[in-house]
Amino acid sequence: MLTAMALFAALGVWQVQRLHWKHALIARVEARVHAEPVEVPAGGALSGGKAGDLEYLRVRASGVYQGTATALVRAATDLGTGYWTMTPLRMDDGRLVWINRGFVPSGTTAALAGATTPGGRVTVTGLLRRSEPKGSVLQSNRPQDDRWYSRDVDGMAAARKVGAVVPAFVDAQVEKASSPSSAALRPVPGLTQIHFPDNHLMYALTWFTLALLSMVGLGYIWRRA
Repeated sequence: MLTAMALFAALGVWQVQRLHWKHALIARVEARVHAEPVEVPAGGALSGGKAGDLEYLRVRASGVYQGTATALVRAATDLGTGYWTMTPLRMDDGRLVWINRGFVPSGTTAALAGATTPGGRVTVTGLLRRSEPKGSVLQSNRPQDDRWYSRDVDGMAAARKVGAVVPAFVDAQVEKASSPSSAALRPVPGLTQIHFPDNHLMYALTWFTLALLSMVGLGYIWRRA
């Protein structure tokens, strides 16, 4: 009972620490998504898993789309099920970054989505996101079949043979083009879900309650002995 009490108390303290960490994360993300956009960070700032430290940073990227390399990634949104339209953008500094141009409905093909890409120079403002390698929790990406269940920037770049890309992608919020596409279909941008489960206080109270019950049980056993 002493061991159980100590374990439950330690878990409660851990959840309190997680609570403070989560609130700091939410505050940081809220500040980023409403901040003035900055340039896409250099590759060194995003390599080695560091993209997570800059996730949801509001950025601006200018360049030319490579529409023929568009890939579609399975998506479930408030608009229904469909795809994210992922198109690489050759930025003015020569780097290539994947842009999530927005949602298109089920039945859309990669060729049709690629045809919506504006010509000429474009400027995209959006949120920096970390790559999602290999696939979703339930399904793995199948590059050989051009089936994508997560936004794996390196995997899509290899499948489309576009070369090295920035190790992150941008969820577009606003897209300004010098030559907008005349296609009837338009990807719907700005659907980034920014929600972080915040149940740590409830978990902490649960663990502390179990620790208290363990203490009561210990007292009961002690009196009987």
